[in-house]
Amino acid sequence: MRLRQLALLAAVVAALAAVGLLVAGRVPATGGPTAEGDSTGHFEQPRDQADAAGRAMKAAVRTQAPAPLSAPAARGAAGRKDPLPASSPLAAAEAEPSPAIGPLFYTTGGIPAHGCTASVVHSPRGDLIATAAHCVHTGGFRTDIAFVPGYRDGAAPYGVWVPVAVDVAPEWADDRDPDHDVAFLRMRPVEGSARLERVTGAERVRFDPPRERPTRVLGYPNEAERPVSCQNATAAESGTQQRFDCERLPNGTSGSPFLTDVDASTGLGTLAGVLGGKDEGGDEETSYSPYLGQAAKKLYERAAR
Repeated sequence: MRLRQLALLAAVVAALAAVGLLVAGRVPATGGPTAEGDSTGHFEQPRDQADAAGRAMKAAVRTQAPAPLSAPAARGAAGRKDPLPASSPLAAAEAEPSPAIGPLFYTTGGIPAHGCTASVVHSPRGDLIATAAHCVHTGGFRTDIAFVPGYRDGAAPYGVWVPVAVDVAPEWADDRDPDHDVAFLRMRPVEGSARLERVTGAERVRFDPPRERPTRVLGYPNEAERPVSCQNATAAESGTQQRFDCERLPNGTSGSPFLTDVDASTGLGTLAGVLGGKDEGGDEETSYSPYLGQAAKKLYERAAR
């Protein structure tokens, strides 16, 4: 009897996924497929693997075809800045999704599960996202990744995107150096030929940023279908690490952008860090980011060309 019940449950799950009515999973996938990149930390994603991840993701979310943003919004043009006062209490709380921020899903094992966060960043091609290196390279490059910007309650309002190429620093690929826990991914849509930045807008990127700035962090906890956000000033943890004190930024928020100079109307800002680095991002009280200095700039330039 129990075997029949399990078989029936499996059939129901498969049917729901097939028609796109199943909300994507909340527990991060483990033991997923990986592949080797080159000696510089660069990996070209095979198209068939990316397509498989995209199909699995599209089967688990509701998608629609969004209209491209206007040119100023797409570029993240500066307007009136949000002063970003510190959250009170100093703890992350549920927030509205941002079109340029979304969870990274791992699609192996049936139902896709999100386990990290990424953000769209401005680049000449308009197809780049930033996240933590430990989200995409753990002994090898994950080959089952899909990105869903603006994700909320099982919906993918800006489509599903998969990697074309992934770049991490060789210091991360070889030794998991926390000072290099940042990655840039070139993305393409599962269907069509749109440029990501034209659809979602993009955060600007600033290298060698000031150490202490009012900052917003927005990301997706593993167990959540909506993002959480917190605001506080960053501080220097060391010469190579930034510190952000705020409770309730749990697993799943790794890779979340540290945003400064946030535009009050668009919500777009300047990327000054990604949640990662020391202790792979910290704990539920304190988060970290590797300092985005000249090494990060060189990595960005390599990924963006």
